[in-house]
Amino acid sequence: MKKIFLAAVFLAGFAYSSAQEVANKDNKDLMTWYHKDFATTKVYGVNTENAYKFLESKGLKPKTVVVGVLDSGVQVDHPGLVNNIWSNPNEIPGNGKDDDGNGYVDDIHGWNFIGGKNGDIDIDNMEVTRVVAKYRPIFEGSDSNKNKANQAKMPEEFAMYMKSKEIFNKKSVEGRQQFKQFEMISQVIPSMVSLLNGKPLTSANLAGITPTKQEDAIALEILKNLAGNPEFKGKSPQDVQDLMTKEIKPALDHYGAQVKQYDLDYDPRAEIVGDNYDDYSERKYGNNHYEGPDAEHGTHVAGIIAGLPQGKEVQYGVASRIAKIMSVRTVPNGDERDKDVANAIRYAVDNGAKILNMSFGKPVSPGKTVVWDAFKYAQDKGVLLVKAAGNENEDVAEHLAYPTNFKNVTDAAPFVNNVMVVGASTNRSNDLRASFSNYNKKMVNVFAPGEEIYSTVPKNEYSYQQGTSMASPVAAGAAAVLLAYMPDLKPEQIIEALVKTSNISKENEFQDKSQAGGVIDVKKAAEYAYNNFYHGKTTIQNSKNVIKSKSGKKSVRK
Repeated sequence: MKKIFLAAVFLAGFAYSSAQEVANKDNKDLMTWYHKDFATTKVYGVNTENAYKFLESKGLKPKTVVVGVLDSGVQVDHPGLVNNIWSNPNEIPGNGKDDDGNGYVDDIHGWNFIGGKNGDIDIDNMEVTRVVAKYRPIFEGSDSNKNKANQAKMPEEFAMYMKSKEIFNKKSVEGRQQFKQFEMISQVIPSMVSLLNGKPLTSANLAGITPTKQEDAIALEILKNLAGNPEFKGKSPQDVQDLMTKEIKPALDHYGAQVKQYDLDYDPRAEIVGDNYDDYSERKYGNNHYEGPDAEHGTHVAGIIAGLPQGKEVQYGVASRIAKIMSVRTVPNGDERDKDVANAIRYAVDNGAKILNMSFGKPVSPGKTVVWDAFKYAQDKGVLLVKAAGNENEDVAEHLAYPTNFKNVTDAAPFVNNVMVVGASTNRSNDLRASFSNYNKKMVNVFAPGEEIYSTVPKNEYSYQQGTSMASPVAAGAAAVLLAYMPDLKPEQIIEALVKTSNISKENEFQDKSQAGGVIDVKKAAEYAYNNFYHGKTTIQNSKNVIKSKSGKKSVRK
């Protein structure tokens, strides 16, 4: 019964999360907490409104900044996003032609690199699955002599294989076990309803029940756990059934997908996308399905950057006044592929995005050099890349999360200067680093709000989510604000401004978890950038443009 009890506890966790979201439904203060000013509220928000006030007080006029969201897709017609979605000015919608000659037909709001003429990829493998499937016959085939020769000939690939194999063996078993547990819970829901016999779910009503079958014993054990949950306590049998069905679905979907993600024989790529995946130089593939089968993650990210209030909703993104979202679908339900990441970066850069948000990561990267080339391409074009640190509560120097801007963890500095890595913070000053957030003094630049973040999701809805996936777009939005008002800022200057002006916390040695040692403050960063990079530069430029006339009066050279 121990495993059944653990599964019930997990289920209670799902229900508790749902109950919390219901409780927070009308908490408008919580919905916008990540914009708060720490100086006046003592909540580590990013001081959004005061940043705009400062920049406008200097007479600066903003220019629109296009932010590429490299993610699972974006609902581009969401009421909270539709007015801040990028549109390709050189493409005619729906005519089936590549009007701008960039190689992508009808790419009005972006592109989808994980789709093709046969549809769109939803669930894909984890990268460790792909590595094990590819290299197991090479390193652990039937011929031991060949195995040893290949291991000696390809030491880097063999090391990657062994790392992937260890992760694969652990995660594939866990996924199957969890799916079976939640599937079992789903199957006993009718027994739970039957045991209640028309009575509401209370501990007193359960006390007199004596199960006669194993299925009933399992159902009773789950009901006892649920009876203490405020979401279920006192509910009618029908309500219990409805709630159970609703709450169990995310778990079944998650672990059902995980079974496929760790299936060595599952590979949807060739049939759906139709590219030659081993050809990393191939760039012209995909379709213009900006949303894809599941755009929850990407739509949430987009709203954090550039969401706009609509109706009774108060949610808005950090860069809602100045940013346009370009959707570049790159991440399936599984691990992103290196070829797609590299092509997504190049597409977004070539089509005018100045900041790219990348809320993804994985432990191995067979095509990392191709991604690194794309990083360098973005740097040469003056484009800032903002990347989530990861959600494993690990030191990223010990557990690399690709793509990374360090080719080796022993390197003193990254090989490019245009990548900002972001950890997640909370709204609790005495518990500021989110418990899940990865960290490192050298390899994580800043922290930003990433817990209980309210934003847009598909079907015109909103939800709270957490993760460094949420912190990264907060930082990307902050960067967009600086760049909109000071368009000559370089990526490294934006990073420096955000790092050096973060609000420092002394709690829990938080200052040792990133370069900044605290949480970003957009207003302070705006002041720093204006005083150190922008104001001085414009003064020099203006002095060069001023000449004296013969009369001794000053005039401006036009």
